[in-house]
This record gives sequence, structure tokens and C-alpha cells, in this order.
Amino acid sequence: MLRSSCFKPQISILMKRLFLFLLCGMLMVTGCEKTEWSGTAGGLTWNLSKDGTLVISGTGEMPDYQVTPTEFLPQWFKYRDKISNVIIDNNVSNIGDYAFFRCENLTSVTAGNSISVIGIRAFSGCSSLVSMPIPNSVVTIGDDAFAGCKSLTSVIIPNSVTNIGRAAFYQCESLSLTAIGNSVTVIGEEAFFDCNNLPSVVIPNSVTSIGESAFYFCKSLTSVAIGNSVTTIGNDAFRNCSSLTEIINYQTTPMVVGELTFRGLNKDVCTLYVPAGSERAYSTAVEWKDFAKIIAII
Repeated sequence: MLRSSCFKPQISILMKRLFLFLLCGMLMVTGCEKTEWSGTAGGLTWNLSKDGTLVISGTGEMPDYQVTPTEFLPQWFKYRDKISNVIIDNNVSNIGDYAFFRCENLTSVTAGNSISVIGIRAFSGCSSLVSMPIPNSVVTIGDDAFAGCKSLTSVIIPNSVTNIGRAAFYQCESLSLTAIGNSVTVIGEEAFFDCNNLPSVVIPNSVTSIGESAFYFCKSLTSVAIGNSVTTIGNDAFRNCSSLTEIINYQTTPMVVGELTFRGLNKDVCTLYVPAGSERAYSTAVEWKDFAKIIAII
């Protein structure tokens, strides 16, 4: 009798462990794992479903965020590896700074036509992003907005946009098509730096300045058309665009060109086209005079 009673505490412990084990198993089978996440972003709400779709809804502004301290990043940042698609409601007025920073599995974004600003580094580091139609309401594309979006293949910048920020499309190395709207006045420094699959670019008549290193190392660029309002082209703007074979420049008066703007071009091969009657002015202007072939636009 003494001997059998010694086992009662041990049996009791074993039974408790078995019960806990079975309980955990039942919770897993019944789908205890969370299938969606939600929260607020200023006056907006957000919901991330299990399929990876993040929906941001409501009316008004999305907050601007910052990297440090990390508590100033959006609530969904901790779930960024789960995000594959983003849908932004029609009544949201902006995409905040750092809003989708380093959402590396994000592939597509759909944004409503109330968006006026795409903030600083809003999609920076979204290396899987393939598609982001820019709404016709957007006025400003912020600095580094799409920097490091290595899978982005095309960008249509609508006529509503007036400013392309510094390094906005920095190292978008898959970008093979871009159209710049006819309201853009400034192309920022390093805006298309190292977009090494970009074959051609047309800079509209609305643009007055092209920033430093704007198209630096766009090594597949073969043709550039420069509108008639450009007055300054920054240092290194087209440096190491080694495939350039033609520059069509519609500015009658040779514009101010920064140091090393065309360094790395073969100016014996690349033809410079200018308005008829301007050939002589370009043939004596700093930097422009180094082109072997300066020909009137017909």
C-alpha cells in the first residue's frame, strides 16, 4: 500500500502535462493562429489579411513616419514580410514618408485619385515591387520615394506631377520605360541614378533644370530629348551613359552645363542635334563644343 501511494503524485503530474499537450494541439487545429491584423494610421484605418493584402481606408492624411526611433514607423511595419499587395482608398490624400519602407515582398500598389504626395522613402527598399501606377492627382514624388525598387519595370509620371525628388528612382535597375509628364519643372539630383536598363528619355518643355547625376550610369540609355525650357544641367547628369548615340536638344541658346556632365560618352559617336541656326553657338559653348557632330534638327 505504501508503495502504490508513492506513484500518485507522479501520475497526477503526467496527467496534467498530457492535458496541456492535448489542449495546445486542439488550439492549433481549430485555427488559433491570427489570420488578419488591423490598426490605425492617424485618422485612417488599416487591415492586413492573411493573403498579404494591406488595405488602408478612411478620409484624410496618412502620417509621415521615420526610421528612428522605430516606434515612429507605421504599425504594419512589424508585419512587412507578410505584405504583398497594398490598396489605398480613394479618399486618402497622401502616402506618408517611410510608409512602406523595406516592404521587401510587396509586388503591387493600387492608390486612389486623391493622392497628392508620395512621401520621402515611401517605397524605398521595396525590392519586389513591379507595379505602381502613379495616380493623376499626384503633384510631388518625394526624395528616394522608389529608391532601390529593383523590380520596377515601368513608370508613367502623370501631367499632374511638378517635382521629381532627389534620388526618386535611384537604382531602379529593371526600369525599361519611363514617361515624364509635361508639368514637371524639376528633375532632382540622382533622380534616375543607375537605372541601367532605361533605353531612352524625353524631358518635356516644362522642365527648367536637370539635377546633378540625374541620369548618372544609365548605361543602356541611347537617346535623350531635352525640352526647350531647360536652362541648367547639373554636374554628372549624364555621366557614364556610355551607350548614348544621340542627344536632341531643343534649347536655342546653349544652356549652362555642369562639370563632367557628359564624361564617359563617346562624343565622336554621339550626335548632338540642335535647333537650326544654333549650331555655331553650340560649337563654341563649354562642354557642347566637344561633340564631333552637331547637326540642325530638321
